[in-house]
Amino acid sequence: MIEIKNIHKTFGDRTILEGVSGTFQPGDTSLIIGGSGTGKSVLLKCMIGLIQPEQGQVLYNGRDFLTGDEDTQKAIRREMGVLFQGGALFDSKTVRENVRFPLDMLTEMSSAEKNERADFCLQRVGLEAAAERMPSEISGGMKKRVGIARAIVMNPKYLFCDEPNSGLDPLTAIKIDELIKEITDEFRITTVVITHDMNSMLEIGEKIMFLYRGRKLWEGTSETITQSHVKELNEFIYANKLLRDTTQE
Repeated sequence: MIEIKNIHKTFGDRTILEGVSGTFQPGDTSLIIGGSGTGKSVLLKCMIGLIQPEQGQVLYNGRDFLTGDEDTQKAIRREMGVLFQGGALFDSKTVRENVRFPLDMLTEMSSAEKNERADFCLQRVGLEAAAERMPSEISGGMKKRVGIARAIVMNPKYLFCDEPNSGLDPLTAIKIDELIKEITDEFRITTVVITHDMNSMLEIGEKIMFLYRGRKLWEGTSETITQSHVKELNEFIYANKLLRDTTQE
């Protein structure tokens, strides 16, 4: 379980996050949604240690990630998997080499063991046949699946996905959503997804947190999101529905 408590973050005289709190449970696909500039990506970076907030706590099964000692922070980082927005693959490495990169950096496994684990993860995302290909030789959707394989190669307890559907066509986006949901269920991972994709909100949002101007204005599920009486959330949903309908015409 992940708990965030009263997270505050500013950049200069701009307040980006203002007292954001929430809980994310194992086996759930939890979404953080909101428009551009609402603080959702900053919140994710605070949760994974890329940004230090001025105030608040980030607890992983009760362990404070922000104020814990170096050993505690290292242990928590080893339990994280991260899918970055652009995939963040190394152009000079093969698909298999990209997936096994965390194993190269963080484990004492033999080369054969690393390849076996990388190939298992590639098989899990349906890309075992692409192991020897270069990132330039695969599609955008395949790159996202390679990113997912790399994110789970260390068998993480916590999976973070930053806009996993960005730049993908609607059908490929649905497949990526389904894959994230399947992996979360199969391995009982605590998964947190940053997204503005309407399909994700309605199909895989077991828990949804809506941010607006750095504050949490609403929290609920995909079943209750369309019943909200929060004006800003309803406007956000309506705008995204219009965008989705226009894209699919």
